[in-house]
Amino acid sequence: MLGQISLDTILFFLLYGAGTMAALIACLYLMRRGNAIAPEVTSPVRLRRWTAAFFAVLAIGHLWYLPAAVLTDEDFTVCMLVGGLLDCVTVIPLVTVLLLCMLQDRQRPLWPVGVMTAPLVVLMVAGIVTRSEAYMPMVYGYLLLFGIGLVAYMVHALRQYGRWLRDNFADLEHKEVWHTFVVLAVIVLMLGYYVGGDGSIAYAYIVQVCGIVLIDHLLWRVETLSDLSITQPLTIEIPEDGKTGIEDDGEHQSSDNLSDATFEQIGSLLKLRCKDARLYLHHDLTLAQLAQAIGSNRTYLGLYFSSQNTTYNNYINGLRILHFVSLYHEAVTDGRDFTAKKLALESGYRSYTTFSVAFKQRMGQSVTEWMNGGGGIK
Repeated sequence: MLGQISLDTILFFLLYGAGTMAALIACLYLMRRGNAIAPEVTSPVRLRRWTAAFFAVLAIGHLWYLPAAVLTDEDFTVCMLVGGLLDCVTVIPLVTVLLLCMLQDRQRPLWPVGVMTAPLVVLMVAGIVTRSEAYMPMVYGYLLLFGIGLVAYMVHALRQYGRWLRDNFADLEHKEVWHTFVVLAVIVLMLGYYVGGDGSIAYAYIVQVCGIVLIDHLLWRVETLSDLSITQPLTIEIPEDGKTGIEDDGEHQSSDNLSDATFEQIGSLLKLRCKDARLYLHHDLTLAQLAQAIGSNRTYLGLYFSSQNTTYNNYINGLRILHFVSLYHEAVTDGRDFTAKKLALESGYRSYTTFSVAFKQRMGQSVTEWMNGGGGIK
């Protein structure tokens, strides 16, 4: 029995050390420049810094619980309460902040995070002063409410973020929202298990494993998430048509509607400078770049697409899929060898997966089913 307990202890500390090293290495990695995981992606600097801080706190946090292994009774209780206080001051706010930083549609204020965690700090300080765990039920109750509130807010914010992505970007590779849900799910799992855990060795193992999984996935997510604040200038020629862009027609225009003249002008310029010039073949074309190309702004262009009961994403993908269909018909007619992936890349897609999803949404069937059915060729 003693040998079994000793083995469990050794295994736990090995896992504990692995979690500490994983957090430390991840922190040091994010503090350096460059991206070894996804070299083609420029990740948000703000998110990298906050995540590095979170990893640093995780690594240090493993240290402030170590004295509890050799303490007994009241000193053990105080040590755990101090560790809990430090978690409330650092870990919980930081993990909330980095979740918010993953959403790039706007820069959200961070001070509410401090306000929301303040009651936890007060309760933990009260427990340390009284050297008692009498306040812990209230701590656990507040943590549960905090977790429910965080999940509710993030679900709402992520739905808004998904709409913002579809309204502003045609290429959604490296921008997927569901990865943030994964991070949120692991965090909530750890929070729930922290509140309802029984303190057994199995509980300790699960907490450490979840921590390592969180570190690995979060590091990968940060490095594969594109910085959407970076807008590359267009590198292709825009055809000259004698017009400089959206002109003032003398009518009052508000941010809620467009005059008929502006409405028609945007439609004409989109046909000339996007459809006819095949601007949609430009990889990673954004709403801001397209607005620049037609001499308009994102607000007017967004309102135009809304009036057409579509989004920027659907507009660009529609043109790209029509281009794919045209290339397919040409290849079949000429008897040339081709692959769907090659034609997709020639149609403006950087990722075949993104193309497949867009194609099925547009055509109502997969690329393979469409091609096996003759691709509309009679």
